[in-house]
Amino acid sequence: MCQCDDPNHNHDRMTRRAALRGGVATSVAAAAAVATTTAAQAQAANPYAPPAEPALPPSTMKLDLSRTALVVTDPQVDFLHPDGVTWGVIGASVEEHNTVDNIETLFKSAKAADMTVAVSPHYYYPTDHGWKFEGALEKLMHNIGMFDRPGPLNLDGFEGSGADWMPQYKQYINDGKTIVTSPHKVYGNDTNDLSLQLRKQGVDQVILAGMSANLCTESHMRELLEDGFEVAVVRDATAAAMLPEGDGYLAALINFRYMANAVWSTEEAVANIKAAA
Repeated sequence: MCQCDDPNHNHDRMTRRAALRGGVATSVAAAAAVATTTAAQAQAANPYAPPAEPALPPSTMKLDLSRTALVVTDPQVDFLHPDGVTWGVIGASVEEHNTVDNIETLFKSAKAADMTVAVSPHYYYPTDHGWKFEGALEKLMHNIGMFDRPGPLNLDGFEGSGADWMPQYKQYINDGKTIVTSPHKVYGNDTNDLSLQLRKQGVDQVILAGMSANLCTESHMRELLEDGFEVAVVRDATAAAMLPEGDGYLAALINFRYMANAVWSTEEAVANIKAAA
């Protein structure tokens, strides 16, 4: 029997409410735990899948084609063709994401919409092989002759070489309208004239694609963002090496989500271009 002074036994009601609240909280926590586990399982099954419950704000990027450019990094044989020198470590990623065809789809869509299109290539000349120090990937690229050309003013042996464009892209790149920038030398466009060329076209929005995801593509994204451009990365129009040191594509994808103004599929990029046309 209750020994309190409250004839209505309010403390009993309070205790029941507290217990009810506790039960609801426990149920909510349990449901959240199940949802988290399910999301984690889905992410484990496909580590490249978009997060089921994103924590970051959604993109609000909308294209104005009069000030938008498609920028493609390194659309070259050494990255994208089975005969390229990196195919052994990058080919599986290129094929999984349908990268070659997706880049071509972007070229087609941009040309159909009369957009500015720019290509930022990677070339190495004999003098570049005399560098006194190099990062790990720079050493590898130089050792395997990646993107090699005999000189900045010399196209001997260029046609069909690893430094050449992928054959299916030549109709878009060699049309006399596409901007082909000076080469970037390590990863980012801070060593070439891409930002200048885009600014001279009145561009401040970039749809970014090309190779390779965690190296040149990500470095271009970072530099363009620092230069004040609005950047949408096309996640399945890039790819990266998979080495014992790690999956380059996954590393880049995480950073794309954290930093880019938008991360689109090729289908979404084409739909946004058409909507803005």
